[in-house]
Amino acid sequence: MSQTLIEKIAQKFAVGLSLTHEVHAGDYLSIKPAYVMTHDNTGAVIPKFKSIGATKLANPRQVVVTLDHNVQDKSEKNLEKYKKIEEFAKSMGADFYPAGRGIGHQIMCEEGYAFPLTMAVASDSHSNMYGGLGCLGTPIVRTDAAAIWATGRTWWQVPPIAKVILKGKLRTGVTGKDLIIALCGHFNHDEVLNHAIEFVGDGVKNLTIDERLAIANMTTEWGALAGVFPVDDITINWLRNRAGYIAKRGLEGVASDADLPDGKAGGNGVHPRVNYKRIDELEKNILSADDDAYYSKELTIDLSTIEHFVSGPNTVKTFAPVSELKNKEVKINKAYLVSCVNSRLDDIKEAAEVVKGKKVAEGVKFYIAAASSEVQKEAEQKGYWQTLIEAGAIPLPPGCGPCIGLGTGLLEDGEVGISATNRNFKGRMGSPNAFAYLASPAVVASSAIAGKIFYDWSNGDSKISGSIKVNPKVSDKKISVRIIESFNPVIEGELIFCHQDNLNTDGIFPGKYTYNDDMTPQQQAEVVMENYDPEFSKIAKAGDILVGGFNFGIGSSREQAATALKYKGIQLVIAGSFNETYKRNALNNGFLLVECPELVNELKSKFGTDKLTVKTGMIAKIDFRNSTIFVGEKSYNIDPVGEAAQELIVTSGLEEWVKKNL
Repeated sequence: MSQTLIEKIAQKFAVGLSLTHEVHAGDYLSIKPAYVMTHDNTGAVIPKFKSIGATKLANPRQVVVTLDHNVQDKSEKNLEKYKKIEEFAKSMGADFYPAGRGIGHQIMCEEGYAFPLTMAVASDSHSNMYGGLGCLGTPIVRTDAAAIWATGRTWWQVPPIAKVILKGKLRTGVTGKDLIIALCGHFNHDEVLNHAIEFVGDGVKNLTIDERLAIANMTTEWGALAGVFPVDDITINWLRNRAGYIAKRGLEGVASDADLPDGKAGGNGVHPRVNYKRIDELEKNILSADDDAYYSKELTIDLSTIEHFVSGPNTVKTFAPVSELKNKEVKINKAYLVSCVNSRLDDIKEAAEVVKGKKVAEGVKFYIAAASSEVQKEAEQKGYWQTLIEAGAIPLPPGCGPCIGLGTGLLEDGEVGISATNRNFKGRMGSPNAFAYLASPAVVASSAIAGKIFYDWSNGDSKISGSIKVNPKVSDKKISVRIIESFNPVIEGELIFCHQDNLNTDGIFPGKYTYNDDMTPQQQAEVVMENYDPEFSKIAKAGDILVGGFNFGIGSSREQAATALKYKGIQLVIAGSFNETYKRNALNNGFLLVECPELVNELKSKFGTDKLTVKTGMIAKIDFRNSTIFVGEKSYNIDPVGEAAQELIVTSGLEEWVKKNL
């Protein structure tokens, strides 16, 4: 069977596969990513790492630590936290980048960790950005990071894969940021939720690497787990230019002496990750999807129909052309050119060209922060930074900040902000009573000058040309799944049906209990599903199999939403689909989840929505060897539960698996 690009990269970084195992969407894999990045949350990963008995990193060269989120906080408490993280990283031999060097995702790209056709992960949702360079970047949770530190490995289920076909060319002045705003707003019914995306089509060659990075970055907000561009001449040329820049810069940016080829400071002057030899090898061995590879969905968009768009307020699912908004007199209080999505050199140049010779409007504050110290230095050398300062922009240090509600310049009650960041969720950038819009650097800068959402653009009124095709799932040849010792190949139990789609973690485990660390497993079991249906605890019993709706487990990342069901004695949860963070938390705690949309839809038809919880009286038999659910005389195919997932169930979760494998 043919493979997509993402499946081919996953195959390269999977471990423990049989020689005949061809990786496809739905497979559970044990993976050994090329790199794992943690940032300020390193402080929370360290105790997890120590609690599982680990004393050293499995591979110090695999671990990257960056301080970037709360860099404006100079309090004694935060400085002490940063000091402890630095001491830990250096004592373990990990690559370390201090506060002020820049945003971790930007460093991952600048310093060659996010290298094309490799897999890199980070305990941060915007690791999707690495896909702009053809690197499979995807987020993990903190427990995964600790596992990788200790063993070099964690697990990953290959998500369904969608293809986004880009046709034609963007109009002059329109950017990749406008395109991803259009994709989020036009395809706004969760079309790519929990998918991995491959961008293809003749339009790809017309996008710069900076634009690809911005688009891949915001596939996160679109709902995807990865967004990967192909490796082409533009990628190779960017790498060669980067290698040339680093050669001129010297090895100042290399994180540690151990990175260098001979282990000594200065080495032979060759960067360990971005060098001509490695780029030559890449160019000879470029992977691409097979022509007949299967994609669950195919989305097509004509780039020539994209214009300058503004997203929001407070959601990426609504958007409007700036040509329409500029006549509505949407006054702003603050403007932002910050964050990992749009603070690279081209973005700063774009904003500087707009404000040159002008002044920020009275009553407006315009905040700027480069994605890295290197970007800021280049912007200063070329005069772009000074142009922005002279116009009245307020500089912040390279790193995160207002886009995550930290530091200077947050939105206050009733204020309106327009930002070149990636996320405008309600309350994200300050007060939940504020209004946040997203736009490209040019539109943000123009709005800062005008004092309202504005850009001198009259070439609008074009309707976006986009379409979507859903492909029926191919009927794979049945393969018998190897069952490891102690994993039960067959599970039977009565189905308990909870029809609700988008059942959130507050419904499963109420937030008021989340930080009560003294709750016993029995007490968690007693309150499970309390906010969804107070009768659930009386209806469900140990040994039952819970069937939920679609997108089960959205909301916060609290692990108790998985463990409480486990402690209740529920054998596993079947749903139409799961929130990805919930899925990771469940398996990391040794609790199995199975997707079976066909069964869910049939139960919805049979039982409706009158009752929140239904004791169906139906017995299900799940045959994991043959990946089949039997209910009465009907059978339903499910994705194989492979050995990587089985190991987590047998060992009661990732932390215990790590202890076993240390």
